[in-house]
Amino acid sequence: MRPADILIQPQRLKQLFQRLVDIYSPSGKEEAILEYIKNFLRRQGLTATRQPVDSNRYNIIVQPENREPLVAFIGHLDTVEAYDLETFGYTEQDDTASGLGAADMKGGCAAMIEAFLAFHQARKSLPAAALCLVVGEEETGDGAAQLMKTCHFPWAVIGEPTHLVPCLGHFGYIEIQIAAEGIRTHASLADPARHTVETLLHTMLELTRFMAKKTELAYNIHDLFSSRSGFAVPERCEAWIDIHLPPAAPIGEIIGELEEICMARHPDSPDIQMRFRTVTIDAGYQIPEKGILIDALKDVFTHQKIAWQPDTFRSHSDANQLWQAGVKPIVLGPGRLEMAHTRDESVSIAQVVSAAEIYLDLMYRLDK
Repeated sequence: MRPADILIQPQRLKQLFQRLVDIYSPSGKEEAILEYIKNFLRRQGLTATRQPVDSNRYNIIVQPENREPLVAFIGHLDTVEAYDLETFGYTEQDDTASGLGAADMKGGCAAMIEAFLAFHQARKSLPAAALCLVVGEEETGDGAAQLMKTCHFPWAVIGEPTHLVPCLGHFGYIEIQIAAEGIRTHASLADPARHTVETLLHTMLELTRFMAKKTELAYNIHDLFSSRSGFAVPERCEAWIDIHLPPAAPIGEIIGELEEICMARHPDSPDIQMRFRTVTIDAGYQIPEKGILIDALKDVFTHQKIAWQPDTFRSHSDANQLWQAGVKPIVLGPGRLEMAHTRDESVSIAQVVSAAEIYLDLMYRLDK
C-alpha cells in the first residue's frame, strides 16, 4: 500500500493538463510545448534531458542517475492538425475536458508528469522508472525511433487512451499506397478503358471487397486524389490506405494478397500501369500475463478496486516500434480511443486523475 505522504495533487494536475491542451503542437511543430514542459519540470525540481530528434525538436527524458529504469512511462506530445485554429483549445463542462489532444494523449502525459512529481517531492528521489515525452507519433514516429537508439528498458507503459483498461495486446499496422499511371488526354476524348481514375477506383473496389471478407481487420482510405489536370484525363491517380490487424494476423500473407489484387492486369485498361508500395509495416504483439510489471499492475488494480480485464489496443502507436526494439509495452491511459482525432475530442477529468493514481501506485510498487 502506498504511504500517505505520496499524494497526487489534482489541482496541479488539472492546471498542467489545461495548459498542455491550450498549446498547439501538431506533429513536426512541437517546439512550444517542449519549451513549456522543460521549464515546468525545472520549476518543480525535476532534471530533464533533451534528446535531439531534429534541428528544432527533441524528446524530454527524466530518469534516475544511479540505476537503470525498469519501466519507461511514455507519452507523445504531438497531435493531429486542428480542424479549427480558433477552437482547438481547452474547454470544460462538469467532469468533461475537451480540446485537441485531450484524449490523445495530453491527458495521459499530464497524468504521468504528475505521478513523477508526486513521487519525487515525497521521496526526494526518482522511482526505478523513466519519464519519456516524445514527439512525432501522429506522423513519422521519429521521436520513438530516436528514443530506442539510446535508451534501454525492459518494460514500458504507453498512455494512449484505453479508458484505463490495460492493453497487453496490440494490433499490427500496414500503410499502403496504390497508384494508376497513364497518358494525359483531352477531356473530350476520355476513354474509360484508359482512364487512370476509373482504373484505380475499380482496383480499390476489389481491394475493399477482399478486406471486407476479413472481418478481423479494419481499413481506412485516408487519401484519394489525382494529379491536377484541368480539362483533361489525369496521368496519375493514387490512394493511401491504413490497415489495422489483430496481433496474430499473417501480415506478410495479407500484403502479398493485396499486391496481387492491385497488380493484376486489367484487360480493359491496357495502357494503365499500376503501382503498389508498402509504406509502413508494424507487427502486432501479445504479452502473456506474467512478469514483474504485470504482477505489480495487477496489485495496483486490486488495491484500487478496479476489475482486471486486459484487452488489445486496436490502433497504431509508438508501442509497435518499442516492441520491435525488444521492449514489452503495456498501453494504459485515460480517455476513449473513439474520441481521438475527432472534432469533439474529450476526456473525463476524474479519469485523468485516476490514471495518475495508477501510475504513481505502479511506480511505488516497482520501487520497493
